[in-house]
Amino acid sequence: MTLLTTGTPGSAAPPAERGVGPLLRAWRERRRVSQLELALRADSSARHISFVETGRSRPSEEMVLRLAEHLDVPVRERNTLLVAAGYAPRYRETPLDDPALDALRAGMERLIQGYEPYPALVVDATYNVLAANRGITMLMDGLPEKLLAPPLNAMRLTLHPEGLAPRIRNLPEWRGHLLAQMERQIALHRSAPLRALYEEVAAYPVADTAPATAAENEPGEPAAYFALPMLIEHEGRTLSFISSISTFNTPMDVTVAELAIETLLPGDPATVKYLHSLMM
Repeated sequence: MTLLTTGTPGSAAPPAERGVGPLLRAWRERRRVSQLELALRADSSARHISFVETGRSRPSEEMVLRLAEHLDVPVRERNTLLVAAGYAPRYRETPLDDPALDALRAGMERLIQGYEPYPALVVDATYNVLAANRGITMLMDGLPEKLLAPPLNAMRLTLHPEGLAPRIRNLPEWRGHLLAQMERQIALHRSAPLRALYEEVAAYPVADTAPATAAENEPGEPAAYFALPMLIEHEGRTLSFISSISTFNTPMDVTVAELAIETLLPGDPATVKYLHSLMM
């Protein structure tokens, strides 16, 4: 089953009234880059960078984009920098259901459907679920309707005490991983909606779960994991998944820049065997 909805904007851009200089300085300090280092990267001078940050010099549109590139500023915030410098936004924000993104949307749906029987989904910058395959809906079996009402949110579904949290056998470790992931994104994007989501899910009470290993379903030695697995119970079995997240290279659209495709790779042979048996 595929779920496709239009997500909400993922980031709240900082106000542009202060001018581009203070915004660039804030991004530079966040990246812990000196004026000299940034100047060398951007083929400029530390003096010019200083003048831009203090408002004594107005950077060209090309310079704003060059500095944003070297500071790894997210696409949405690059528009904010351009507007603060007196230029028009460069990057569009196309609704996901716009006909212009038909090919992209169809490609993502084919990708996650082709990944079956393993779970895969597409989320936006605030973890709203835009598309999901049957592997994901299998994991959501039995969840209360209030959590499944649109817009679905992957973090709420996973960490809510009435969601998947009671089924996750290594919940403290997996919860810590997800919250740390959100903290890194908040530091990168300065997103008010993401911050609000983080504060909500971090405040959820942590359900008691019994410790388990995925190897309990099959005889033999426990699996040697190369990454932290999510160990989740389904129909009396403990399944093991390793998460992988993919984003688009050099996006030129805010919506596309904030999409992520998450795939759950089986972490042991028992999980592989069980998932394939469900699709027979």
